Amino acid sequence: MGSSHSSIDVQANVQTVLENIERATMKAGRPKNSVRLVAVSKTVGVESIRQAMAAGVTDLGENKVQEASSKRPLLSEQHVAWHLIGALQKNKANRAAEIFDWIESLDDLELASKLQHACERLNKQMPVLVQVNVGREASKSGIAEEGAVEFVRRVSVCTHLQVRGLMAIPPYTENPEDARRYFIRLRETAQRIASHKLPHISMGELSMGMSHDYSAAIEEGATLVRVGTAIFGPRDNP
Repeated sequence: MGSSHSSIDVQANVQTVLENIERATMKAGRPKNSVRLVAVSKTVGVESIRQAMAAGVTDLGENKVQEASSKRPLLSEQHVAWHLIGALQKNKANRAAEIFDWIESLDDLELASKLQHACERLNKQMPVLVQVNVGREASKSGIAEEGAVEFVRRVSVCTHLQVRGLMAIPPYTENPEDARRYFIRLRETAQRIASHKLPHISMGELSMGMSHDYSAAIEEGATLVRVGTAIFGPRDNP
């Protein structure tokens, strides 16, 4: 069930990250507790995840439906929200609707339709974030910024999907400041969508920022930061 990272002090790392989040939130002049930590637990064993939860983690981010499917039953005693942060294949929409509490990577209308039908069968309201490809990278999922308003407009008819905001994975740069312009662009895209006042659509959530740049993301409006390496240590597969 993934690596255990036994030499990593997960609880101390979580505490450090939470303190950094609070510091960045205060620096940005934002309300306390306005940013949630999503601990990225892909490839991490359940014991390490339990340590993270004991230290205050309430949200977990997983990249793959199959991996989360095997982990979630082993952690059923814990109250935690499971976020799908990786690309979702259409043929796994049904299982994803069963396993996850949030889908952060919606970027396809056919996928939205499949998730809508799956959630309808489950009588479930699924919070979703629309993934935007702010770096225009061919290797990354996400819709183009210029198509965001129309995409969200079309998703708004899916009554079992609650569009809560946007998610982005900017191009990786060594200097966290280089990512700031992408965070600004995601925030501005959300503001542009919000200005259309589409029915059943909220732009209250911005999921952006990872281990090396989450402080900058918070300063630019992130409400969800996805942190893995800074908590669990480096993974063999990124």
